[in-house]
Amino acid sequence: MAQIQASVEVNAPLDKVWNVVSDLDSEPRFWKGTKSVHNISKDGNTITREITIAFKDSKCMQIVTLHPKEKIHAQFTKGIIDGAKTILLTPQGEKTRIEAMWDIKLTGMMGMFTGMVKKHIQSGTEQALQSIKEEIER
Repeated sequence: MAQIQASVEVNAPLDKVWNVVSDLDSEPRFWKGTKSVHNISKDGNTITREITIAFKDSKCMQIVTLHPKEKIHAQFTKGIIDGAKTILLTPQGEKTRIEAMWDIKLTGMMGMFTGMVKKHIQSGTEQALQSIKEEIER
């Protein structure tokens, strides 16, 4: 499994940060590795969706669970990626820390490329967090 971690401190209160990061439909705006999102069903704070990722335009199924103003957990359930991505929010006075953690591997024959892809996901995660920060602080 590849473990990836990145974080950023945003000059904004938790509520404002949550409003941006919990808008799952806007994920492709910030996360360049996510090309499109198609929500299939919603049950309370749990969303089942199909995403298309930039890696060979692969489709992946996810179950995303929103823990309001605390974290977002996206479990990959089918496709080229196995594992999870978690976004954790920590209020720090008038600021908020956003932390992204991945624990994933590529499935099947693609597993041998997990190490190579890890660098791209690390870079993409850092870029996404910076884009989110810039959007919120505008």
